[in-house]
Amino acid sequence: MTQAPLTQFPPTRDAAYARLAAVNPAAYACTRNALDGAVTRLSPYLTHGLLSLREVYDAVNARHPLDAKHKFVFELGWRAYWHHVWEHLGDGIHQSLHAGLLSDDAYQREVPTDVLEARTGIPTIDLAVRELYTTGYLHNHARMWLASYVVHLCKVHWHAGAQWMLGHLLDGDVASNHLSWQWVAGTGSSKPYLFNADNVAKYAPAQWHSPGTAIDTSYEALDHIARDAAVQLSPIELRANAASVRANSGVAQPALHNTPPGAEWCAPDGTLVAGRDVLLLHPWSIGDVPPNAQADVLVIGIGLPPCHAQTPWGTLRWRFVTEGLQVQITQPTHLWWGDVAQVAQALQAARSVTWQANPHVDGAMAAVQTFWTSTGHGPLAKPYQQSPLFAPVDKHCHSFSEWWRKTHLINL
Repeated sequence: MTQAPLTQFPPTRDAAYARLAAVNPAAYACTRNALDGAVTRLSPYLTHGLLSLREVYDAVNARHPLDAKHKFVFELGWRAYWHHVWEHLGDGIHQSLHAGLLSDDAYQREVPTDVLEARTGIPTIDLAVRELYTTGYLHNHARMWLASYVVHLCKVHWHAGAQWMLGHLLDGDVASNHLSWQWVAGTGSSKPYLFNADNVAKYAPAQWHSPGTAIDTSYEALDHIARDAAVQLSPIELRANAASVRANSGVAQPALHNTPPGAEWCAPDGTLVAGRDVLLLHPWSIGDVPPNAQADVLVIGIGLPPCHAQTPWGTLRWRFVTEGLQVQITQPTHLWWGDVAQVAQALQAARSVTWQANPHVDGAMAAVQTFWTSTGHGPLAKPYQQSPLFAPVDKHCHSFSEWWRKTHLINL
């Protein structure tokens, strides 16, 4: 299966700013639920540090003054809220936040092959999977449909589905992705998210419509299926449209990689950094050179295996990160891939080392710091923080509405 080029999401600041300049919050609020609506498609740039929530809000608000309760602001808030939950629960977000419709052992731990290969015979599902693989992106409504189908009709545990989707998304943020799957599953919300063919017909183009398939039924019937551990829609023979499924050749799932598949990355080289001020750009800060960085600072792209051991990526996402870092660094030899000890040893001769704090890398960088100090060095420079948009909330909030009442926009 040929993957699309990165023309849809060029990994550059210029491309991010161009997309940001096109945001129309009024149109977004009115049409965001439709697959062809005025969604922003900013998420890959937010996840990988080419934009921040602060930059997005400030740029849009400057052109279209936003009330704090505008739908666009709420959506920025959801991203901040998911990170609030991650900050308080850490790896706990990989566990169900509370009991769902069924016990955890009622769910499979692998996504069915017909879903992975986009041959369920249900256009809504098969088109979503194909788009995920070819572009690395899905409209949020399509993500919800796909997640709901996998969890409630195929009886797959939400975490298995979340890990699968995370590997293929250019914007795959652990907090946003996994907690959204929990919201759909009903383990992170008060009720499960269900959808049917009528819902798809309301919000999707004609080719996505799925009359006469397993999702062409009432919400009451879907709720019954979701709550009955004995009922699932796999294997194919259980589906009403089995003949059309067998006629669908499907697609191959793109391979996932724990290490960069290209030759652009190399082992850490300490000879580069001797006596230099070093700025490390990691995969979640590929465009985020701080404004106060000195002109002679040495910029190095860095990848650490612990950050990818549990969440391998597809080739498309690795390309996005690699090409995005090369734009900033200009020299491929300044892309380092190495374990904690290798990175710490290579940085020993540096005058100073800075990087952007991010929960995807904080654990691995803390290990680098520990190794650094164990060899007799002082602590590495404290990582810098992005300028926040929402005020931090110290107490863990169990719902978005609770968090929203406690936070507020920070006016700069």
